[in-house]
Amino acid sequence: MYIKKGLTTRRMVIIGLLGAISIVLGLVPGLGFIPVGPTRATIMHIPVIIGAILEGPFVGGMIGLIFGFFSLFQAATNPTPVSFVFLNPLVSIVPRILIGIITHYVYTLVKNLGKRKVLWILNIIWVLILAYLLYGIYTGIREGQSIGILIVNTLLSIFTLAIGIYSHKKLKNQAVDIMLATSIGTLTNTVGVLFTIYILYAEEFVMKLGQSPDMARKVITGIGITNGIPEIVIGIIIVTNVVAALSRNK
Repeated sequence: MYIKKGLTTRRMVIIGLLGAISIVLGLVPGLGFIPVGPTRATIMHIPVIIGAILEGPFVGGMIGLIFGFFSLFQAATNPTPVSFVFLNPLVSIVPRILIGIITHYVYTLVKNLGKRKVLWILNIIWVLILAYLLYGIYTGIREGQSIGILIVNTLLSIFTLAIGIYSHKKLKNQAVDIMLATSIGTLTNTVGVLFTIYILYAEEFVMKLGQSPDMARKVITGIGITNGIPEIVIGIIIVTNVVAALSRNK
């Protein structure tokens, strides 16, 4: 895909439009968060991924910057018990800029690998996630965890298996590069935010959630799994269709 260099009027319009969409998703209750089983998948990062795939890392990074500033603004004006972590730009802004940059370069890289190799990489990712979730179910049963945790892991395992089968059977010759770039872009958001929280605020963050500070790593990892997987699934569905439609129109 040919990417123009420089800040053209067209690219400024795209940055403003997709940045505004990201803000609207966060402002409208129930719009930026889609219920998926027992969890909610955010789609506020999706405009960043779309901009990065269609227009390159600069556009994606600028949309991510808008997304990040909005997260910081929300934390300051509409706080929750854990909003204090998003007052730090290292948590609220930097990971969101990286979404656009990393997504674009992953997309560019995988386009040059060929569909078959990319599909295998994607399948390996699904298998590793599924194995992790199944191991969580096994340890949960062995340790006598609550039925709610076991149900969450079971439903997430089903989601992972379903999207893995879908990508293998239905998308052998189309959109696999977009799917992989979307997956990595989504993980950049989830892992980037949670890893920074863990490094800077682990114990305080977990205590605000009513958990023991000794459980910080386990709690934050659990948040990443229960939110990250549905976000990948929803992101793949939306981004694949939107990018395909915009590319046809273009």
